[in-house]
Amino acid sequence: MVTSYPLPEGFTELEVFAIGTILLVEALLGFCLNGLTIVSFRKIKELQTPGNLLLVSVALADCGICINAFIASFSSFLRYWPYGTDGCQIHGFQGFLTSLASISSSAAVAWDRYHCYCSRRQVHWSTTISLVLFVWLFSAFWSVMPLLGWGEYNYEPLRTCCTLDYSKGDRNYVTFLFALAIFNFLIPGFIMLTAYQSIEHKFKRTGQFKFNTGLPVKTLIICWGPYCLLYFYAAVQNVTFIPLKLQMVPAIIAKISPTMNAFLYSLGNENYRGGIWQFLTGQKVEKAEVDNKIK
Repeated sequence: MVTSYPLPEGFTELEVFAIGTILLVEALLGFCLNGLTIVSFRKIKELQTPGNLLLVSVALADCGICINAFIASFSSFLRYWPYGTDGCQIHGFQGFLTSLASISSSAAVAWDRYHCYCSRRQVHWSTTISLVLFVWLFSAFWSVMPLLGWGEYNYEPLRTCCTLDYSKGDRNYVTFLFALAIFNFLIPGFIMLTAYQSIEHKFKRTGQFKFNTGLPVKTLIICWGPYCLLYFYAAVQNVTFIPLKLQMVPAIIAKISPTMNAFLYSLGNENYRGGIWQFLTGQKVEKAEVDNKIK
């Protein structure tokens, strides 16, 4: 006999099912696209460049976000969180780790592109490997803080997934939030903004526009901006005045970032796209060398 669990407070059955379905679609699509990015890098020798390793770091982090979304989707269909308090802490940590790593890896890609197009300085394997390690260790540091008492992981309003608890708005939350925002959103965002502005000026001088320099920053703001607004609102006001359904919107929007990043970084990269095509079909594109000049 199948147990029927009560609906989460403030949500109808259709809304819970819709949220679960959206999360499932986001998880499957993002995981497939980013998984293809990773496997293509592993299989196609021409893709194995220092710059593309940073793209793989973005893809790996985004696959982690998709796994997090899949677990949330499964729990939404069940109408409850089946993994207990410890499972909630692990889910919150894993989601935070991969989200922060995705943002920081995107900033690392911007830094690499700046050197590729503006300084013309070749970035070596040792540099990119060190940068990737720093990104993941730095993200792990901030993600483990709520487990140690600075900040706290708790259920989202739907109570079928877990994230940073913003409902209390106490001093512990506020201090963690501001430090987190500075080092994991404002600084990466500043790096991306300044790098792509420099690249755009370079493109204007040469008259050769290799890619849309405005999209990466816009994608960052669209995907993670709603979460930032919710978190900062919770720091100054009582978040209970915001309807529970509206509080779930930032989480749903953020989970689309893996798909957008895949189209932006790997599928949007002419040479990387050619490597993916070669992996899928065995046919090389006309451009002989995947030299990582278009990212």
